[in-house]
Amino acid sequence: MSLRITPLTDPAHGAHSRRLAWLASDADSIPVGTAFLRLFDGGQQHLAELTLHVHPVERRRGVGSRLLDTAVVAARDNVRRCVSAQAEAGSPGDPFLAARGFRKVLTLRYARLPLADVDTAALAEIIECPHPGYRLASWQGTVPDTLAETFAASRRAMDDMPMEDTDYGTVAWDVDRVRAAAKAVEERGDQLHTVVAIDTRDDSIAGFTELVVPGNGTGDGQHYGTGVLPEHRGHGLGRWMKAESIRQAHGRYPDLGGLLTDTADSNTHMRHISDSLGYLPTHTTLRYQLDL
Repeated sequence: MSLRITPLTDPAHGAHSRRLAWLASDADSIPVGTAFLRLFDGGQQHLAELTLHVHPVERRRGVGSRLLDTAVVAARDNVRRCVSAQAEAGSPGDPFLAARGFRKVLTLRYARLPLADVDTAALAEIIECPHPGYRLASWQGTVPDTLAETFAASRRAMDDMPMEDTDYGTVAWDVDRVRAAAKAVEERGDQLHTVVAIDTRDDSIAGFTELVVPGNGTGDGQHYGTGVLPEHRGHGLGRWMKAESIRQAHGRYPDLGGLLTDTADSNTHMRHISDSLGYLPTHTTLRYQLDL
């Protein structure tokens, strides 16, 4: 098959990453596949994240391999230590990555909570249960200035999340970064909702959970992360915050279909929280990594 790989200009640059892109086309200049390589900075400057798609009728003709080779060369040129990619279990991408030197480093379990099935009375019981020494707070969009410093500091709650064998690195969060992340959600037209647990002794944030809802309030919302600082674990704060996040979504968005979440297979604690709140399994994906 005659194949041409064309580098593209990709405007999808973030405050802490940039993305390279390529288009694969056949002899008639018909697009047959794409590859995107996101390059991170800061504590993840060693990492490149690959997204690769080949049109179903063009598979097994070398398109994916050519795109992959191009992306790997670019990762090396940008002094990356590894390339990660994700494929749904049982999909064509699963054996493709395994056959090309990638090793499986993480299993992610996906689940969905149908909002029409939410038991609001059970949610209220969870939320109203006393958590001595803590109170809940929430906001939409960018963190309020009064909580910005302590919210940025609370992001280290994700530093020890189970990532199995993934060479993920550590994201360095500060006030500018949390504001930039919220702005990115806003600029693409979605809505970011954050619920936090606050330590009443000093008004510092002990944990947080984030939910992104489509701008039109329909379809499914996506949980972005739930974390509790190590020194505040063991008090049920994760389930408490997530229950409040569900309650708010259920009340504010009558046309929202459900809430999506993904959790590392090894993160049994967070999976148990989701199960207890009514999330139902949907599918499993595998994260692969190529060490350069």
